[in-house]
Amino acid sequence: MKPHFRFDSARLMRIALTLLLAWAAALLCTWLHVPIPWMIGPLLATAFASMAALPTASSATFRNAGQWAIGAALGLYFTREVAELMLGLWWAVALGVVWALVLGMAFGVCLHRIHAHRMPADTLGSMRATSYFASAIGGASEMTLLSERAGARVDLVAAAHSVRMAVVVLVIPFAMQWAKQYWNLTSLEMNPAALRVAEWPGLLWLALATGVGAWLMRLAGRPNPWFLGPLLAAMLLTMLGLHFSSVPGWLSNAAQLVIGVSLGVRFSREFLHAAPRWLLSSAIGALAMIFLSGLFALALAKMTGLHPVTLILATAPGGITEMAITAKVLQLGAPVVTAFQVCRLVAVLVLAEPIYRRWLMKIS
Repeated sequence: MKPHFRFDSARLMRIALTLLLAWAAALLCTWLHVPIPWMIGPLLATAFASMAALPTASSATFRNAGQWAIGAALGLYFTREVAELMLGLWWAVALGVVWALVLGMAFGVCLHRIHAHRMPADTLGSMRATSYFASAIGGASEMTLLSERAGARVDLVAAAHSVRMAVVVLVIPFAMQWAKQYWNLTSLEMNPAALRVAEWPGLLWLALATGVGAWLMRLAGRPNPWFLGPLLAAMLLTMLGLHFSSVPGWLSNAAQLVIGVSLGVRFSREFLHAAPRWLLSSAIGALAMIFLSGLFALALAKMTGLHPVTLILATAPGGITEMAITAKVLQLGAPVVTAFQVCRLVAVLVLAEPIYRRWLMKIS
């Protein structure tokens, strides 16, 4: 009997139409001089279309490819000079990790106190786990998986992270664009001009090397392998002085577009109707965390000598891919932002569950 392969033409058409809408929105945002237009435009257009119950769809394959391209592009920033700088700032990175853990726990306590009594169907332990993992400043998918193991309401955890990501992506780039004008900045990058040249067949070798990095990360079962694998592979090549090619601008724009689409499709009409007070609390909490993290970044800037806008992005409660894209496009110290965000992601993934169990035992 011949194997049966299902060809879902309807889903492919929805994906194609969604990408076409996202492309038009990106062009419009570019014309309007919106910061990071190739991610914000697709995110907003796809989110509004999804909330209007239009048949939008996102491809996981395209998002993985987008993360692959962005990870490879960011890894090229890590020259030996940048690596030496970050080694000297290990203590600042550690402070950023501690700050993220403390801020997430504080927001979790607030969520629990506000919503625990509103959800009588949930046990007290379940609501504690839900509030804690919904507020942890880590990868959305990873926090959702950890929350499921702790008996939390996975839908509320995923919803809170989706709202936080959208708020951060929409607020931070505009704030950073204003900050660039306020401080009269042009670029805070350290990469030489040679790293900005895309050439063939070097781009092919870079794709193969970073693809191996993604494959090894997947094989090892590590989180976010399509971003971290290419990032680490490109970092290693750059620090060894091996330069094949940069990532062309059109590929970087396409990567931002598919990442924006993957964020926007989460905001369906059913999503907004599910626990609206929870979603509102998550949005307000995200704004509060942005503000508090900004104050922390200003203090850290005085201690390190780094520019405040770089550290605002480095400590922002957003996803590593989105914050790194913002730093790259606006030229606000992408390697520093990426290093801070990567270290924070790894630390939160390792420490979030043990801290939760210890916290739960103390308050039970």
